[in-house]
Amino acid sequence: MNPHDAADFDPENPLSKPDVPEDVQEAVRTLLRWAGDDPSREGLIDTPKRVGRAWLEYCRGNQEDPAIHLSRIFEEVGGYEEIVLLKDIPFQSHCEHHMAPITGKAHIAYLPDQKVVGISKLARVLHGYANRLQVQERLTAEVAECIWNNLEPRGVAVVIEAEHGCMTGRGVKVHEVEMLTSRMMGCFLDDAASRKEVLGLMGY
Repeated sequence: MNPHDAADFDPENPLSKPDVPEDVQEAVRTLLRWAGDDPSREGLIDTPKRVGRAWLEYCRGNQEDPAIHLSRIFEEVGGYEEIVLLKDIPFQSHCEHHMAPITGKAHIAYLPDQKVVGISKLARVLHGYANRLQVQERLTAEVAECIWNNLEPRGVAVVIEAEHGCMTGRGVKVHEVEMLTSRMMGCFLDDAASRKEVLGLMGY
């Protein structure tokens, strides 16, 4: 441990995990009681803190603007004028209706005009929006519009495939069913040949 941090060290919280306010913990206890369990039993004593910290992490995208990941651009692309595609990007989100997991993968493509970014930044944009309470349709649109507005490309295509916990774990309890959403902008929307090309590269 850095000696300069000694004054801040808390022996009851050696890993410096975020504090969870009492009202948040009580909300979790209330939910546990509502579900028919006893929040005072041994296995659930620390659950309210764990749940509070988990949701802080699940929704960390609320604390950032995903566009920040597109601020470092490159204009020297050696004359490259073809599609840039990042396929099969895994992600996890939570639906805003039941707060159940959304698990899937995304394909993100753009046709550069004069600006490109490091490919990892496309995944960071996706995760920035996914780490919020979401609906898949909005997530798809937000990722596409962020790339469109910040890179000013000739086209953007985003396709997301995901399984929804609100269908698999409750309600109809249907498994192995994926929802597919897409958002096309620019040449991928206006030109059928360009749209066919990008969808073919994505595997559709």
